[in-house]
Amino acid sequence: MIDNDDKQFVVQASNPIPSKLKTVCGMSVYKQDKFEWIKRAVDSILQQTLPPCLYVVVIDGNVDEQVSKYLATLELSESSVVLVHSQSNIGLARCMNFVIDFVQPHQPDYFFRMDADDISVPHRFEKQVELLDSHADVDVLGSALWEVDENENRVGVRHLPKKHTALIKSLARRCPINHPTVAIRYKVFEQGHRYLGHMLNTQDYFLWVELAAAGYKFANVKEPLLHFRRINGFYKRRGRGKSINEFKARLMAMRLLNQVSVVNLTYATMVLTLRMMPGFIIKWAYFLDRRLMKMKKNN
Repeated sequence: MIDNDDKQFVVQASNPIPSKLKTVCGMSVYKQDKFEWIKRAVDSILQQTLPPCLYVVVIDGNVDEQVSKYLATLELSESSVVLVHSQSNIGLARCMNFVIDFVQPHQPDYFFRMDADDISVPHRFEKQVELLDSHADVDVLGSALWEVDENENRVGVRHLPKKHTALIKSLARRCPINHPTVAIRYKVFEQGHRYLGHMLNTQDYFLWVELAAAGYKFANVKEPLLHFRRINGFYKRRGRGKSINEFKARLMAMRLLNQVSVVNLTYATMVLTLRMMPGFIIKWAYFLDRRLMKMKKNN
């Protein structure tokens, strides 16, 4: 069927969708995603100790035939899987906004994110649902993550602040939520918030700033709940567009959260400059940043 509100998307749902959903997982796939990694990502969701009630996979434009056939077969064989076909590649933000709108009539409690090249640990959903159920004040819940290479060997761990106050304080300097690990209380979207549809990157950072300014509460699970692929090219320049968007997000956080200071402005400018530098310098700075975060955590 073609959604009447947005002809960009075609929904493929062979099985009826329950009228009430507790958990929804949204994932987007596009042409550069590798088949083997997509399959690992999908398996890690479907094999959860508490699988999502609905797993919506958006095919964002043309993809490899092997990927297309695999996902079509998956949708027929797995009752929880729904496919959404985007007529052209439009980016993660618009794809996830469509999923959010599409599932709204089914009154979900929690919206989970997943990326097509990552791997969730088997108890990720169970852990996050348990914490959200028992902490009604938390609206956005992320977690630490394992960084893995192309062969899935662990090469590092990424910890972020756990408590709301520390998360908000860090927003002017860094994105404090690992986007592929996030679970969001669906009432956030019912109250009108969405990813910025025109953003082709850093859409999560802008959303966190907007939600923080609106008074929503954040937290991170200390335990790593996802394996994040740190693939070749990870340390390359991020490109002018992405670097500038990150800079704008930091400025937005300073303005909306009353965090304007010489220190924060200097930090934002230094990071923008660093993003434009050669890969080996970015790699060195990345490891230094991780070491400083670990030292701060231990203190």
